[in-house]
Amino acid sequence: MQCDGIARFRPRGFTLVELMVVVALVAILAAVGLPAYFGQLHHARRADAVTALSQISQAQERWRANNASYTTVLTSDGLNVPNPGSGYYTLAVSGASATAYTATATAAGAQLKDTRCTSLTVAMGGGTIAYTSTGTATANQCWSR
Repeated sequence: MQCDGIARFRPRGFTLVELMVVVALVAILAAVGLPAYFGQLHHARRADAVTALSQISQAQERWRANNASYTTVLTSDGLNVPNPGSGYYTLAVSGASATAYTATATAAGAQLKDTRCTSLTVAMGGGTIAYTSTGTATANQCWSR
């Protein structure tokens, strides 16, 4: 529309400066938020390992009540404790004797990026249970104690 012979132009949309400010804000939020999100994701996945190791400990005590020693067999012929279905941890039992065993959950798949807690271990020895871990975090942090 013209008024007094002068064309009036009304700009619509965003300027380049406004767009770059929005992009910068999104980048800052992502830089802060994504590491925290992945940290919580790894922490939540550790629950699979803790649950599986608890199942192994309970199954070992049931096994030992009926046998002369603990076992290293996780399948139905032994403890009948499967590896977590999520695929984030692999279970193993070693050092089984009449008084001791060691059960370990080792990170696998996407959980390998969790360098704070790469493995969780339950060690039974002479009636005492020890909870340990490997990685940059302490055992108490990995076991949420």
